[in-house]
Amino acid sequence: MTLSTEQAELAQERIGDAGLSDLVDVRLCDYREATGTYDAVVSIEMIEAVGAEYWDEYMQVVHDRLVDGGRAVIQAITMEHAQMLATKDAATWITTHIFPGGVIPSVRALNESAGRAGLRLGMRNSFGHDYARTLGEWDTAFLDAASSGTVEELGFGPDFQRLWHFYLAYCQAGFACGYIDVGQLEYVR
Repeated sequence: MTLSTEQAELAQERIGDAGLSDLVDVRLCDYREATGTYDAVVSIEMIEAVGAEYWDEYMQVVHDRLVDGGRAVIQAITMEHAQMLATKDAATWITTHIFPGGVIPSVRALNESAGRAGLRLGMRNSFGHDYARTLGEWDTAFLDAASSGTVEELGFGPDFQRLWHFYLAYCQAGFACGYIDVGQLEYVR
């Protein structure tokens, strides 16, 4: 499921190229429109865009879509609970320029929402420091593409290039120093 037409089209293309079209169904819809039950649900860095006021509803939908004993893995960018409380309503650079309305949750907030929905925490895997390195690699590749003119040819001028370079460096610093983390949380129905 995705709200992005482009993402759905690319997924369908890649699924077709892999010969898996009869096994995978890509849906262009909001998570609240999901139907059926599943053994597993995987959500990759979506919870940050849901909005804190909808985390309980989101977790309830995950619960309701899982069969008894089913597992959900939610990959999320997180921060410490006190930091989340201090910044969740603030107009930060990220929420102003990159993710309007986005909120980086804490693991505690996600666990509390999951618990209210009837889900219990299984495993937890964090890899923020590795993600800092990934962001550094992305930034290097981006700067190389920008200096060769490739980014400009795609229609992204100097203002966007500066913004995107700053975004990647800003996030890299946040993960490297541990202010933010990224990980996978498994919830079991």
